[in-house]
Amino acid sequence: MVLYYSATGNTKFIAKQIAKRLGDETLDLLERIRKEDHSAIHSEKPFVICSPVYVCEPPVFLVKYLKKLKLTGNRQIYFIFTSGGYAGISSTIMKNLARRKKMIYMGRAEVKMPRNYIAGKLYEMNPPEEARRRLREAVKEIPRIAYLIRIGAKLRGRFVFQFEKIVTYPFVPVWTRIMQSAKPFHTTEKCIGCGKCARLCPLNNIEMADRRPVWKKSCAHCMACIGNCPFEAIEYGNITQDREKYNISHYVKKEYLS
Repeated sequence: MVLYYSATGNTKFIAKQIAKRLGDETLDLLERIRKEDHSAIHSEKPFVICSPVYVCEPPVFLVKYLKKLKLTGNRQIYFIFTSGGYAGISSTIMKNLARRKKMIYMGRAEVKMPRNYIAGKLYEMNPPEEARRRLREAVKEIPRIAYLIRIGAKLRGRFVFQFEKIVTYPFVPVWTRIMQSAKPFHTTEKCIGCGKCARLCPLNNIEMADRRPVWKKSCAHCMACIGNCPFEAIEYGNITQDREKYNISHYVKKEYLS
């Protein structure tokens, strides 16, 4: 079974395409995460966990959820990471998770996707042609990854150096605490109060008040709210005003996302 969490569609796309080639099912973990539903998931086939990468590692809330989730049946587990180009120590974290769950770690693959993080000034968003190029290259990777999983081979990704772990483990908590505030999020006059942003927040961090979203303190900067707003009515301070509100549906036909 292919399990995934996806904010703006990148990870969902990869998960769906790999599952089709494996003849396997997919399960979106969003609602389970939101409801803290840790009831067992059973699969006779190997588990494949598809995860985005936030600040050099998988989302903290996703790792926390997976630690409590009971997986039954097949004990083999693969991991696939989608990122803007660098998965950091994601493989180390998930390898430790597999060991903790007494599962057989079958390796990982890293797939480079269009950037979706529009709330920071450090990186520019990919121009449309670069986004399309990245998606074309990602699609080329899917058959190889799926084939290796199907024959029970290990996925071998980039080697994670010790200095990456030394730097990242203490760095990420500080970065997220200082740089990932929810305060700058706000809506414009385009907002109609549909509440989609609140329904898609994995941390239940958005409440609707007088038909307007209100952001609380817990925020993963996943970009689900801003990237899925049907009216592009959400901004992050003045950083996002002239940037594309990235969603993979801008580039991929609906049939490939369902």
